[in-house]
Amino acid sequence: MTTSLHPTIRTYLDAHTADDHETALRTFSPTAVVTDQGETFRGTDDVDRFLREAGSEYTYTSEERGVEQVDDEHWVVAIRLEGDFPGGVADLSYRFTLVDDLITELSIG
Repeated sequence: MTTSLHPTIRTYLDAHTADDHETALRTFSPTAVVTDQGETFRGTDDVDRFLREAGSEYTYTSEERGVEQVDDEHWVVAIRLEGDFPGGVADLSYRFTLVDDLITELSIG
């Protein structure tokens, strides 16, 4: 396990937590693919929709619980969400693929 994140992933997580959709979107490649809750978002327009809509019906906090750098392109960040969504607590793995310092793939599960 490593304790520091790639700067692109740090920027994404901080921007997403702050609801700064424009900054978060700039961390993705134009052809990025995001998978979350069984739905796949492809390309800039879909990823922008994901950033604006995912979890927006709930209030929650997030806490980073661990970081693993698998190799130069792949990172896994363990995140715990707590809020008013069904179940109230969710432990998730955010699996990132980076190419040229941009997120090309994000799988949340």
